[in-house]
Amino acid sequence: MKSIIWNPWHGCHKLSAGCAHCYVYRRDASCSRNANVVAKTRDFYLPMRRDRSGAYKIPQGSEVDTCFTSDFFVEDADPWRAEAWEMMKIRSDLSFFFITKRIDRMESCLPPDWGEFGYPNVSIACTVENQAMADYRLPIYLKAPLRYRSIVCSPLLERIDLKKYLVPDVTNVTAAGESGSMARVCDYDWVLDLRRQCIETNTSFYFMQTGALFRKDGKLYRIERKIQHSQARKAKINFIAKKPCSKGDNLL
Repeated sequence: MKSIIWNPWHGCHKLSAGCAHCYVYRRDASCSRNANVVAKTRDFYLPMRRDRSGAYKIPQGSEVDTCFTSDFFVEDADPWRAEAWEMMKIRSDLSFFFITKRIDRMESCLPPDWGEFGYPNVSIACTVENQAMADYRLPIYLKAPLRYRSIVCSPLLERIDLKKYLVPDVTNVTAAGESGSMARVCDYDWVLDLRRQCIETNTSFYFMQTGALFRKDGKLYRIERKIQHSQARKAKINFIAKKPCSKGDNLL
């Protein structure tokens, strides 16, 4: 089933090196919108919308990619987050997924009934772009009350050593270069090194996109936006691991 995009709020504040050329800022600038302003969207109640027959517009079993034009834990959204959590809880027939750079705010932003492993239908990934952010965010992430864990290295800005963080309940790692005219280099050797670490720890690996400025075997390539994903797929380096059930799966 096709994924649904749900952006309950829009806008964010740049936080670390990975935010420097944020695609949300680029897109908003192109239409004279200020991406630094965080506001609820008209789709805030999207998960609860029904059609004329009374059925939910988002069908049962859908994956809902959440808050991809902001950060779910951005401070400005504190007044609205409880209601968003409640919608996720009510729509337990959907799978919600979001990525955060603000994992250090997660504990203070959780609903009171989150429990030891969280809602079974909510997955939270942590993004890291360089070694400094990996070493800061991932120790916090690994201690967070989650049943599913995945690490997103995007934009990948340098070689990152993740091996000590690839514990059994981290299910996958995603790597991606940076898009846009101001993109920084993504080196294929860095991608392959992440893949090696994943294979050695039996962690699934996914190469999502090359980015706009891609270096391979010492040669630098400018990759058009429309083929950055397909070029990554052509590399055929994804790795699917066989891992035991995630924490709390016996509770489902």
